[in-house]
Amino acid sequence: MHHIIYEDKEFYIEKESSEIPWIKIFTKEPFKELSDMPTDMRERLWKLYDCVEEEMISYYKPTKINMASFANMLPRVHIHVMARFENDSYFPNPMWGEKLREANLELPNEDTFFKNLFHKLNQLRENRL
Repeated sequence: MHHIIYEDKEFYIEKESSEIPWIKIFTKEPFKELSDMPTDMRERLWKLYDCVEEEMISYYKPTKINMASFANMLPRVHIHVMARFENDSYFPNPMWGEKLREANLELPNEDTFFKNLFHKLNQLRENRL
């Protein structure tokens, strides 16, 4: 079950169930490639990405942010944004890679993160109008 945490007329953002903070940014229109998107929409996608990444760094203080966009299984534009920690189950491997250990991460409350992120994304949208 995916949980949508933000939506507007062009994009939606959902939480991926995982031991780490993991967000996916989707276009509502099913563009296959980034280059298929209008330029202004691509620029807006990267502004959304920046907002998510900056809030993840500020709130979770991860070792590294991972970003991915394969779209082989779901052939439409979407960006994965993951806060990674040295002691997560897969680090330094990708989250789709080999699990290296059992992790028990002690992370701050994700509800507060989502509330902060939603507020910042709304500010971004309002500044665009």
